[in-house]
Amino acid sequence: MAHVEKSIEVQKPVDQVYAQWTQFEEFPEFMESVDEVRQLDDKHLEWKAKVAGIDRRWKAEIVEQKPNKVIAWRSISGDKNDGKVEFQPIDGRTLVKLAIDYEPPAGIAGEAGDTLAQATPRSVENDLKRFKEFIETPGTPTGKWSGEIESGQVKK
Repeated sequence: MAHVEKSIEVQKPVDQVYAQWTQFEEFPEFMESVDEVRQLDDKHLEWKAKVAGIDRRWKAEIVEQKPNKVIAWRSISGDKNDGKVEFQPIDGRTLVKLAIDYEPPAGIAGEAGDTLAQATPRSVENDLKRFKEFIETPGTPTGKWSGEIESGQVKK
């Protein structure tokens, strides 16, 4: 599996940044390759995206969620990936750290596979920049879910 880690500092407090990140269905607003995210329940998401120009789908399960601290997931069907996003408060600002492990889609090899391997870290970095712009723009942040998931179990 390939691994990508990127971070960005956002000029908003951690509770606002975390609250916006939990609005999974709004990810297409700032994630360029993501077409749709549907939240099926507190722990499960269905993703539609374009990877190297190819339509991809997968379902993910949130395995850890601690308000204002961390959200971790793993895919349970479709494209294999897992990762976590951490939120670190810094004097009224927030450091967002995103780590993703993913398996490139089958059938993408050679030059196309090399291009994808180079493009993915850049894509993650650009998505974080767009998230920063999205949340720092007045009037865009929306509601929140402040539940907790620990060891795969929802704790409200």
